[in-house]
Amino acid sequence: MQGRNLTTGSVFGNIVYFSIPYLFSYFLQILYGLADLFVVGQYCGVSTITAVSIGSQIMHMLTVVIVGLAMGTTVLTAQSVGANDVRRTTKVVGNTITLFFVFSVAMALLLLITVGDIVQVMSTPMEAVKETTVYLQICFGGVPFIVAYNIIASIFRGMGDSKSPMYFIMVACVVNVLLDYALIGGLGMGATGAAVATVLSQTVSVIVALIVIKIRKNGMGVTRADLRPQRVVMWQMLKIGVPVALQDGFIQIAFLVITVIANLRGLNDAAAVGVVEKIIGVLFLIPSSMLSTVSAVSAQNLGAKKVDRAKKTLWEALGITVGFGLVFSVIVQFVAGDMVGLFTRESEVIRLGDQYLRGYVWDCLLAGIHFCFSGFFCACGWSILSFIHNVVAIVLARIPLAYLASVMYPETLYPMGMATNTGSLLSVIICVGAYIWLVRNRKLDVYA
Repeated sequence: MQGRNLTTGSVFGNIVYFSIPYLFSYFLQILYGLADLFVVGQYCGVSTITAVSIGSQIMHMLTVVIVGLAMGTTVLTAQSVGANDVRRTTKVVGNTITLFFVFSVAMALLLLITVGDIVQVMSTPMEAVKETTVYLQICFGGVPFIVAYNIIASIFRGMGDSKSPMYFIMVACVVNVLLDYALIGGLGMGATGAAVATVLSQTVSVIVALIVIKIRKNGMGVTRADLRPQRVVMWQMLKIGVPVALQDGFIQIAFLVITVIANLRGLNDAAAVGVVEKIIGVLFLIPSSMLSTVSAVSAQNLGAKKVDRAKKTLWEALGITVGFGLVFSVIVQFVAGDMVGLFTRESEVIRLGDQYLRGYVWDCLLAGIHFCFSGFFCACGWSILSFIHNVVAIVLARIPLAYLASVMYPETLYPMGMATNTGSLLSVIICVGAYIWLVRNRKLDVYA
């Protein structure tokens, strides 16, 4: 595997070099998730669309958790690469393979056993229960391949290579779309075809990644000894990855709760919130890419004992996200209705969506700030701080204030949109305090 040394040269240049391929990868993942729904919408009825929609939502949550767990691998790999410690790098890679192989098999079995309960918890309409169950059974069976892709991507990113994962997900997207049209449009397989296409495209992506790894020999070979579980290495990976996975899981649950709150207001409100969530997902591309960028770049510099350079990475990334968030938040105040209108022609949905988006969009600025801090905390091995500030923000601000805004202002969604920002604002305050605590108590001295 060939990576890039992120401990030398322009800090800003390294951030841009790493973040752009990651940003494009994230964008492709969004398209990947929409492809099934788009093709199903062309050839199938409402029950199939509902089945794929619910199934995709569950698989997205699952993928988010897996990516969070893999953050431990990215950080440890980056630290080892930054320290130029090939032996430790092979141990991290080997233990990652062992840990996630066991994890993926266990997760697949558990999900297959509980698939019926999951479908029930999602309050799946009776007409869509059968197809949703089949969709999830096939996707759950392919969990090992989903895990495999994400750990391979995490290793590449830890080595400073964010381009290769972009190519892998690009391959998966192309294969997925082709299979969707062949299986759903050509063979009329409905939700089953969508699930098969998803699993097969991930499988092809993993095969391509393994071929690339085999071709790019750089003398760093993983031996059987590296595959043997080592308590210290696995503990370090889990110490970083588990809090990130839990926080991402809670964030997804919070989004679901807010969706339920909107559903209780009526069909138009629910549709407006649903459309805005899609728009916000695109606007969050840069803030989300900064989290992983700061993690990888700062971790390499900490591994190289360049603490000041790691701090500079954080502050320059903050400058990028604040600038982006401020500019786009202001622009959206004037074009929110037009953006919502791209997804619906219903005037009332556009009116409500315009209100919600104009309030919600400021979260791109605030979330971008705490995403950068979270990336830095992960690089330092303090991902528990990211977990804490996200959970506190969700429980004390985001959900309760969104509910109060919904109840107190039933005629408009603007206050509810603004209420979602309070969670990120609280996270920013906690992050700044945590960063000051880390510096003042010399918690970064271990890397000096």
